[in-house]
This record gives sequence, C-alpha cells and structure tokens, in this order.
Amino acid sequence: MAQWKQLHLHLQYLSSQHLNELYPRNFPMDVRCYLASWIEEQCWDEIINSPDKDARALGILEQLISLLLRISQDSSNVVEKMRLQQISRDMNVYRSQPLQLVKTVQDTLNKERILLNQVLPTSHFPPSPSQASYSPAPSPLPGMAMGPGQADGAWGSQRDAGNRDVDMLVLKVLEIQECRQNIHQMQEDLNWERANFESLQVSLPSLSNGLDAKSSEQVSQLQSRIQQLEFNGQEISKKRVQLLLEAVDCLEHCQARLIQRIKSWRREQHLASIGAPFEDNLGPVQTWCEQLLGVNVKLRQEIILVGRDCPGAERITEMQERLGLLLQTLIQSSLMVDKQPPQVIKTQSKFSTTVRYLLGEKVTPGKPVLLKAQIITEMQARNLGQLGSIPMENVGELINNTAILEHNSSTKSTLATFRNMSIKKIKRADRKGTESVTEEKFALLFSSEINITGCDMPCCMQVISLPIVVIVHGSQDNNALATIIWDCAFSEPDRVPFVVPERVPWKQMCLTLDSKFRLEVQTQRYLDPCNQHFLAQKIFDKPDISGDFSNMMVSWAQFNKEVLPGRAFTFWQWFDGVMELTKKHLKSYWGERLIFGFIGKQQLHLYLQDCPDGTFLLRFSDSEIGGITIAYVAPCENRGRKIQNIQPFTKRDLEIRCLGDRIRDFDFITHVYPNLPKNDVFKKYYTDESQPYNSGYIPISIHTKVAAGETSSPPPSVAETPQDPSVPSSRLNFPPGPLYSTMNPQCNGVFTTSQPFQTHYPADMEVSREPYPNPLSMSPFQDLTQDNPSTTDDMQLDDILGTYEMP
Repeated sequence: MAQWKQLHLHLQYLSSQHLNELYPRNFPMDVRCYLASWIEEQCWDEIINSPDKDARALGILEQLISLLLRISQDSSNVVEKMRLQQISRDMNVYRSQPLQLVKTVQDTLNKERILLNQVLPTSHFPPSPSQASYSPAPSPLPGMAMGPGQADGAWGSQRDAGNRDVDMLVLKVLEIQECRQNIHQMQEDLNWERANFESLQVSLPSLSNGLDAKSSEQVSQLQSRIQQLEFNGQEISKKRVQLLLEAVDCLEHCQARLIQRIKSWRREQHLASIGAPFEDNLGPVQTWCEQLLGVNVKLRQEIILVGRDCPGAERITEMQERLGLLLQTLIQSSLMVDKQPPQVIKTQSKFSTTVRYLLGEKVTPGKPVLLKAQIITEMQARNLGQLGSIPMENVGELINNTAILEHNSSTKSTLATFRNMSIKKIKRADRKGTESVTEEKFALLFSSEINITGCDMPCCMQVISLPIVVIVHGSQDNNALATIIWDCAFSEPDRVPFVVPERVPWKQMCLTLDSKFRLEVQTQRYLDPCNQHFLAQKIFDKPDISGDFSNMMVSWAQFNKEVLPGRAFTFWQWFDGVMELTKKHLKSYWGERLIFGFIGKQQLHLYLQDCPDGTFLLRFSDSEIGGITIAYVAPCENRGRKIQNIQPFTKRDLEIRCLGDRIRDFDFITHVYPNLPKNDVFKKYYTDESQPYNSGYIPISIHTKVAAGETSSPPPSVAETPQDPSVPSSRLNFPPGPLYSTMNPQCNGVFTTSQPFQTHYPADMEVSREPYPNPLSMSPFQDLTQDNPSTTDDMQLDDILGTYEMP
C-alpha cells in the first residue's frame, strides 16, 4: 500500500483528464483506493507470463469482486454501500476476458510509478513484488506529459514554490515602499514641528525675564515631539535597510529557483528526443522572469533612494552589486532555444530553429536585436565560461545564420526564427584511435547584445543548442543517431559539454530503449520483461543466462561500436532497424500485442513446446536488420513436432504485401499463440483482393508461398508467386521436392554437399535445351526461387536445444 499512500497526496494536483487516463472507467479509482493493499501484493506480471494465466486471472477477478462485496457489507454508509455493489457488478464484464483485468491493473500501477518518478526520487517507493526481481520499470509515457497550465509533477511543485517566493518578494517590496513613504511623512512632520519650535522661540519673551508655566510646557511638548519623530524616523530607516537586505536575499533565492527551473526545462527538452515527457510551454517561465525583473528594478530604485539618505553606506553598495549581478544573470538566462535544430544535420541540407527571449517585452524599443548563429566544437563549448566570450575560430560555414528578435503581441512571445539554415562545410578535429566522424559533437551558439529597460548598460547574452552531429551522407545517419541517443540518455544535467559516461547500467539502457521504441513507433505498449531480457542477452552475448542483468554495465562499444557476434551490424543498428520496420508496417499489430517481439530461442521453445501443430507467434529476426519472422509448430517424423521459422519479412517485403495477407497465405499456421484462431485475430488486416476486370485484362494477385522440402531440409523460404487464372496451374505450382542440399545428420544447420542439387519439373512442362532460352517463350510468372534458393539463418528448432540458430 506504500505506493498508494504516496500517490494519493498528489492526486489533488492532477487534472480531470489526467485522472481519467490514470483510472479508466473499467478500473475506477474506488477499486484502487479500497483494495490498495491487496492490489499491490499481487504479482500481476507473473500472472500474465504463467502458462495457466487465464485460470489465474479468473481467480483474481473472483477475489476482487468478493472483496468489494465484503467491504460494501461492512459499510454503514448507504451511498458507499450502493456504489461498491454497483462497481462489483461492473467488474463482471471481465469474466469473458479475465486477463484483460490483469493487464489493466498492471498498466495502471505502471502509470502510477511513472507519476511518482516525476514527483519523488525513485528510492522513495519500493517496487511491486512482480518487478522486484526485474529492474527496469516502464519509462515515462509520452502521452503523460503535462498539459499547459496544469500543476502536474515536479514542475507543478516547483512553480507553486516559485509563486510563493514571488508573492513574498512583492510583499517585501510593498513594505519597503511603505517604509519609504512613512519616512517621508515623518520627515515632513519633523520639518513642521521644527518650524513651529523656531517660531515659538522667536515669539517667547526673553529668557532673562523667565517663562511662564504655560509657555514652558509648550516648549517641552514640542521638543519631546521632535525627539520622538527623530527616533521613529531612525527606527524606520533601520527597518527599511533591513527589509532591503531581506528582499535581496529573497530575490537571490527565488531567482535560483527560476534558474533551476530553466535548467530543468532544457534538460527535459534534451530527454524528449528519447521519449521522455516534456511540457514545452514557456509561458509560466516567462511570467516568472518578468516578475523577477520587475522586482529587481524596483529594489534598485529603492536602494538608490536609500543611498541618497545614507551616502557611502557599505551595505548599500554591497546590495547594489548583488542586484546588478542578479540582473545580468537573469538577462543572460532568459535566452532559450525554443525549437532545437535537428541533432543530426547533413551538410548542404536545410534546417530551421527558433530562439526565444523571455524578457522580450522589456527590450528597449527602437533598436532591433539581431541574433547571430555559429557552429562550435565540443572544446569551444567548454570554454564558454565567461559571459560574452565568443569563439574566434570558425569551424564551419553556416548559411542564413542571422535573425531578428520579433515580438508577437498575440502570443506575448519574442522569437528569432532561423529559416533555411544550412551547414555548407565543416572543419573536423583530429580524431583519436577508432573514433568515427559520427561520434564528433558540435553545437550552434546564438549570441547578441541587448538593451533592457531599466538597465544602464547593454548586456551580452548567448545560448548554445543541444549537441549535434554533422554528417555528409545519409548512410551515416544511423550511427550519428546512436551518438545523440547516448548523449541524451546518459549525460548528467550540469555536465561539462559534452561529456558522457563510457559505461552505463543495463537498467538505464533498458529504459532508454523502451522509451525510444515507444516514441518512434508512437505506441503506448512498452517492452515487456521477456523482450527486455532478450535484448540484454543480445547486447551482452549471454544467450544462456536467465538471471538479472540490471546492474551489468553496457559500454558505448557494445551499443554501437562493435558488431554483434556472427553478424555484420551493431546492436543499435539492429534495434533501429526493428523500430523502423515496426513504425512503418507493424504499428497496429504491435499495439494490439499480436507481435511477441524480441524473444530468444530458449524462451521460444518454452512457449511453443506444448502447443498443437499450427500454433505460431511473430518475433523480430535477429539475423538481419529490420525483419520479422513467423515461428510455428510443425509436425515431423516419428509423430514428433518441431519449431520452424519462416524466412524474415523485411520492409521491402511488407511494402509488396502486408503482414496480414502473408499470414493468411499460410494454411499450415492456424492459431496465434496461445490458442487464438488466426482468422479471427488477423481478419481486419486482410485486404480485399477481388479486382474488377478493367480494359479487358484478367487480374492477377501475389501470394506468399513456402518452398517445398523434405523434413530434414532447412526452414522454408518465401517466394512471391503471381497468380493468373489464365495460366495452367501446372506451370505455377511445382510438385514437392527438395530444393536444397540436405542437412548433415547432426542437424546443426550445416549443409552437406554429398547430394547434388535437384530440380523437379512438372511432367507436362517443356524444358528448353537451348544454352540461352528464348525470353519470349518463358512465362512471366515462372517461380524464380528454384534458381535462387533462399539461404537464411532461420533453422528449425528440434526438441534438442542448441541445434537451432535464431534469425
């Protein structure tokens, strides 16, 4: 119940929309509240991954309904009793699909942890029992980013604290102004009383004749009043100075909060490129900046007035210096890169970026502010310590690198938009060892000089963009993106530009891969523990380890420097290929959990070994970049069964024929794991292939076929066979026969050459005896796969593990 106890403290700050997303109608907040302890004790992940998950899910549903009814019976509140009874009846909707309840509760708990991660450090709440053995929790969902004006998460708390600070500052300024007015009033009263005293002295008789009692009392009262006014004026003057000191301290504290918020915003903007939630609305931050600028100007005016009354006072001079430094810092920090340039930029290609100045309304009118952009190296970025220091060496030529700050009165924003920028050429530094050009990081530096109303001197300001990688060819894009992702995910907030660790824990890497995958595919489905475990096995080359990889360290070389064992590509290149394939062709399948995803051969065998013939699942190939394969249970000799893998479908294959239609083409696969009829599941993905006759032509269609072969042959390969009703079937469908040389007796995927390649032709088919057959006599639909037998790493998995190499 620890998670719920922490969460309910923050529910009041969430919007209605956010609460509805967190607790959907089919799992209301009432259930989460009343059964908080019981819910957090259940192993939801274990239920989903268990072989008898449906039975266990039904048992969980029965317990949940029973607990709700028990609580309703014990309640003395009639409204509460009726509400709980209604909810328990609503829960019966899950009886037909009890596993859906488990997934709903699991998803809700994950979203709660994400929300708590935004508000509290991770160590403040324990993981659920189901996640205690597996480290990576789901990374924040992009859809859970804060909406404009919502006090969600850490930013909401930060903004509330900032508002309180500003309110205190305004009150102190008003109090200081009131002191000044009181002092002015007292000074006027004192001047009046002194004038009266002087007039009284002139009108009184000579002191030698003595004063009567009445006159003596009048003089005494005037003297006492003058002394009291002088004393009160001194006390208020001291209070005024003390209030000024407190106000300057409070301003420093409040501005420190603001600077931290600006840094956090830039950090969130940095992390957004790997899928972290990001609220890009700078309106509240701009209001905060403008308020602090107004307070600073007023305090400097008050100090100037105090300095006239107490010239040369040391504390007054010190406060003036502090306020001047705060003002300079505020002006410099208010320049923000609102829309970052692409972090991978190809030379000679156009791009754009937008810079925003949060104090735009305070810029002195009349003189336009021109911002200039230049490209700088990592070393030059490190040397930007002193304000106003601009690198003299030009390391790249930027086209269209100037823009004017323009104020938009409707949006109340001041922006400089750099349109049609381009890097014409780049000067690279000397590389060390095996460092590639795609590992070299640059940045754009934006600088200008600005005049702010209320400031005596113009101020220099500058800001740098996020790191960028400059490439000269599209083939470098993938490796450059790996550099950017490593920089975004693993750099420290206040690092020296652009230092990154060489190694990171797998649990951080896993969160990054999950977040990036969901961002690119635009899906809410995250990588489950099985997917994550296989990725760990893949990057560490530990296929036989079934333990916890959480604290193992992943190096940059393992991520995108060294090729995977037995492959010609790196881990990132392979993972990026899967993302690209899923984003363009498999998004809906993935979102509906029709694709199992990343799975190793041991796990695959465990899932399918007890399934009937024809059961299949979809998994990503690990033998080539951007491929998805069908693993299915097939019969073999001696009434046994084997698990076979069809040659992976790539992006090009799915552009020709979608995955749903390819699955429909295979009659030997009938049920999606665990036991769902494939036609029920994939029916909506089938395309209507009926085409009307047009212009007298007979329509044709493309179908996916599996090459015939003996039991001992390698897994089937895929061939595209156009079907034409006008062509005799004997010329299209060849009789079964081995298309490959047979496998050796060890069944280890190594082919023997003892048997010659055999080609089987139909009996009624004429075979040309010419050295080069006449192309006009050949059928345009002739199956070319016999001339080019497919070779693949996808081998059949027999009952003995280890004789199987996954694609």
